[in-house]
This record gives sequence, C-alpha cells and structure tokens, in this order.
Amino acid sequence: EMEAKYTKKMQAMRDEMDLRRKTELHELEERKNTQISELMGNHEGAFGAIKNYYNDITAKNLTLINLLKEQVEDLKKKETVLEKEKAEVLLQNKELTGPLQEAQELVAELQKKLVHYYRDKEALTNSKAHLKITQKELKDLQWEHEVLEQRFSKVQAERDELYQKFTRAINEVQQKTGFKNLLLERKLHGLVTLLEQKEVELSEVVAASSLSPSALSLVSHKLEDVLNSKNATIQDLQLQLARVCKAHNDMLQTFEAKLTAFGIPLDNLGFQPLSFPFSGQ
Repeated sequence: EMEAKYTKKMQAMRDEMDLRRKTELHELEERKNTQISELMGNHEGAFGAIKNYYNDITAKNLTLINLLKEQVEDLKKKETVLEKEKAEVLLQNKELTGPLQEAQELVAELQKKLVHYYRDKEALTNSKAHLKITQKELKDLQWEHEVLEQRFSKVQAERDELYQKFTRAINEVQQKTGFKNLLLERKLHGLVTLLEQKEVELSEVVAASSLSPSALSLVSHKLEDVLNSKNATIQDLQLQLARVCKAHNDMLQTFEAKLTAFGIPLDNLGFQPLSFPFSGQ
C-alpha cells in the first residue's frame, strides 16, 4: 500500500513537472521569437539606415557628378568595397545567429536540467528517509509475525494435548460407565429372574399345600413385603442406571462444547449419548 501510494505520488509529481516543463518551453519559445523579431527589426533598421546613407551619398554625388568625375570612380570603388563589407557583415551576422540561438537553447536546457536535478535530489532524499522508516516497520512486523507464529505453535500444541487428554478421559469414562451399566443391567436382570423364580416356587408351594386362610394371608403379607423390598431395590437400581446415563450424556455435552471452543470437529469424538433403558426414568 505504501509503495502504491508513493508510486501514485511520484506519477502526480511527474505529471506536474511535465506540465511545468511544457509551460517553460512555451515561454522560452515566445521569448526566443520575440528576440528574433527584435534582431530582425534591428537588422532591417540598420540596413535601412545604411541604405539611406548611401542613397544620400549617391544623390549628392549625382549633383556633383560634373565637378567630381574623378571622385566618382573612387566613390564607386569605395561603394563596391562597402557593399562587399556589408555582405560580409550580413553573412557574419547570419552565421552568428545560428550559434547564438543554439547557445541560448543549450543554456535554457541546462537550466531546466539543473532545476530537475535539485528536485530529483530532494525527492531522492525524501524517498530514502521513507524507505528507512518502511524498512523499520517491516522489521517490526516480521518480529511480530515470528512471535505470533511461536504463540500459534504453542497454542496448537496445547490444543493437541488437551484433545488427547479429552480422548483418554472419554475412553476411561466410557469404559467405566459401560462396565457399570453392564453390571447394573446384569444385576437387574438377575433380580427379575430371581423374582420370577420365587413367584413360580411360591405358586407351586401354595398349590401343593393346603394352607388355612389365615396362614395364607400371613404368607401373602410377607410375600408382599418381600416383593415391595425387591421392587424398591429394582427402582433404586433403575435410578442409579438413569443417573449414570445422565452423567455420561452431560459429560459428552461438556466435551463437545470444549471441542467446539478449541476448533476440533465433533466427528472426532466417536461417542454417542446413552439412551435410558427404562421409560419414565
């Protein structure tokens, strides 16, 4: 972003300098044309003055031609010499106009290059200063990046360690819960089977023996007490089994929340909630 910013600023400065250069070239061209016009006017004035001067001399000589025949020849010679000198002077003047114009253009170009040189030098100094600042900021960002990478590696290692601990804890709890559920179910089925056997034995005993109504009532009351005790035991075992299932499910919900907080997919858990073996519990 900084590079794009300063590239844009450099392009804007180049456009501004190009416009200023074109303006200065236009002004220089106008001054050059003005100087050329002035020089041409001066040359034409001088040429006119010389021409008028020689016209005056010619007029005077024409009036004195009869008296100054010998001088006429000399004046003609002088006139010829002066014409030659005038031509030479005009030629020299013309030859000097080209180098003068080239020298003026060269001076103007050198002046513009000097101005651009100072501006470029100042811009280079500013660019070096900004480059040093940018390099320092880059070093700071690199150092912060290394620190963040180290912290990320540390956090990732802690996450992996916690995930391993969670997995081991889940395995242990599942093993303990499954073993306890198996014991409780076996104990419950054993009690139910024993109860059924006792009921069959009692029915056989009652059928085989001819008990009096009072004795039969006493035996029935005792049997009801035993059945109530067994039912209470069964209900207690069912309640314990339901508590174990609920604790197992709560623990799974807690682990799922922790895994979600650490960004670990829930598919890696590998455990399903336990359903209650008895409805209504």
